Amino acid sequence: MRIIYRLKANELGDDFLEDLQKTYKDKEIEIIVYEVDETEYLLKSPTNQKRLFQAKNNIEQGVHLVNVNLNNLE
Repeated sequence: MRIIYRLKANELGDDFLEDLQKTYKDKEIEIIVYEVDETEYLLKSPTNQKRLFQAKNNIEQGVHLVNVNLNNLE
């Protein structure tokens, strides 16, 4: 069985360990930890990549922008 947990380091606690122990009981498991690069993750999909680069170009060219009055967000 393969399960990927994605969470912030400060969200790790006793409940997480207890859930692992309940799920895997006496089985041997392997835990691999690595930092997630959000940019790399978002660029994996060709569709996402195209949208992100188009949005970046729009910002650089000043087109298709939406102005938001932050005072109206209250």
